[in-house]
Amino acid sequence: MLIVHAHLQVIPEQEEAFLEAAKTLLPASRSEEGNIAYNLMKSTERDHHYTMVELWRDQAAIASHNASEHFQQFVKQASTFMAAPMDLQVFAGERV
Repeated sequence: MLIVHAHLQVIPEQEEAFLEAAKTLLPASRSEEGNIAYNLMKSTERDHHYTMVELWRDQAAIASHNASEHFQQFVKQASTFMAAPMDLQVFAGERV
């Protein structure tokens, strides 16, 4: 299993637009083959900071997700939402 943390610092004036775009991205990503979980978390310590917490079966599932129409649409919009480049962290994990 692969775990992805995508840290996103959102421009305050674009937060509502970001959340609207996420409303499309989240359910579409959750329905993908190989997705285990796909959740958006809002920081309680940093204003306008979010983390996408994703669990995927394997690298092939991530590659398929990255090529998906809904993800590519989100990426096209992302530059209008982000106050800083995305900080992406990928971890290997196992259920215990």
